[in-house]
Amino acid sequence: MEQSKGRETLASRLGFILLSAGCAIGLGNVWRFPFITGKHGGAAFVLIYLVFLVILGLPIMVMEFAVGRASKQNIGLALKTLEPKKTKWHAYGPIAIGGNYVLMMFYTTVSGWLLHYFFAMATGRLRGFDASSVGNYFGTLLADPLKMTFWMILAVILGMGTCIIGLQKGVERITKVVMTILFVVMILLVIKSVTLPGAAEGLRFYLLPDFNRLADSGLWNAIYAAMGQAFFTLSLGIGSMAIFGSYIGKERTLTGESVNIIALDTSVALLSGLIIFPACFAFGVSPDAGPSLIFITLPNIFNSMTGGGLWGALFFLFLSFAALSTLIAVFENIVSYWIDVKHWSRKKAVAFNVAAIIILSMPCVLGFNFLSGFQPLGPGSGVLDLEDFIVSSTLLPLGSLVFLFFCCSKRGWGWKNFVTEADTGKGLKFPKWTRAYVTYVLPLIVITVFVMGYWNIFVPLFKA
Repeated sequence: MEQSKGRETLASRLGFILLSAGCAIGLGNVWRFPFITGKHGGAAFVLIYLVFLVILGLPIMVMEFAVGRASKQNIGLALKTLEPKKTKWHAYGPIAIGGNYVLMMFYTTVSGWLLHYFFAMATGRLRGFDASSVGNYFGTLLADPLKMTFWMILAVILGMGTCIIGLQKGVERITKVVMTILFVVMILLVIKSVTLPGAAEGLRFYLLPDFNRLADSGLWNAIYAAMGQAFFTLSLGIGSMAIFGSYIGKERTLTGESVNIIALDTSVALLSGLIIFPACFAFGVSPDAGPSLIFITLPNIFNSMTGGGLWGALFFLFLSFAALSTLIAVFENIVSYWIDVKHWSRKKAVAFNVAAIIILSMPCVLGFNFLSGFQPLGPGSGVLDLEDFIVSSTLLPLGSLVFLFFCCSKRGWGWKNFVTEADTGKGLKFPKWTRAYVTYVLPLIVITVFVMGYWNIFVPLFKA
């Protein structure tokens, strides 16, 4: 299909790879991955995770890119462009865009926290704090809706400000800079962490598989966690990848490009572990501390280090850039929807969505203070948990099923069309022998992820 008249394109293959990787690279890599790795015994869990990245994440990513590149449309219009006559696959398009909005309703708030902590570390505001004071600092931030709103708005403006410049000059160029700085800062942090006194024990935990530890954590629990992490880290199912497929040419096969993107995404997750595990073991801290690890435990570690203010600032700069790369990518998906569907100018689409996303983000901000009594998923839950559940446990798996059935079913786009698009260009071809697997087995794996997501939330509620 010929490209839509006047539609923007990416200037380079590197821009496509870094943008797609930037969308995938986020807090799931730099916080959730070390947390669940620590919870499930370290290196042995990492091996299981890598297997599921290949057998679960890779095929669905190729399908998203194929749908985007063949249609030359964002997800809001892509299925409608490719679907057979008298079918209703396009009904999922607006739902997928809605998923992007829900994701940004809480991601902007968390990104604001990271920006705030970078500022606090860089200006020495946490210097000299003891452990309880660092914990109270985070609690004070959550209790202050005005401060959280300011940092959330700053995150929105940084992301949308990149989009308004344009696809090549803004989104592509700035993402290249962001991702380059992200990797440089990560490598500096890895060098610092692995050279701390006592770091060797953390490296052994992280790099040497111990299947006894894996068994102690529960083998099935570890397998499910690996499936979920492999699935969610790549942001599959809501068209976040399809949009970048729509911006590229047909010079390279999509399987080969997907492998490169997953390799980048995985390298960030693995390097995050090399930052967090040696530091935690060096200071006698549990690496499976959950959300408090980032905002309470690690700031305490930095306060104990020589030059901790600098290293803490670099760590939160790294986290902020990881979050910003996701914001820019998802914002571009949202903006492109209004440009393609409503034929708005880029400036009008950005202006509308700056206001819309700030307003939509306010329930998450208020969920930690004025709306803290709202506990939709049981005691201790809040607005953020509900929004995360809607995206992570509902729209991502169900959306991935849509892509699987659309690309493999005769009633959809069909296997032949999908493989032809995926294999166009130079590079690694999509393995034809996997047809039965991606048609019948992979949907069952995704359904398992979906069912377990609901099971883990609602069964404990009914038992309570």
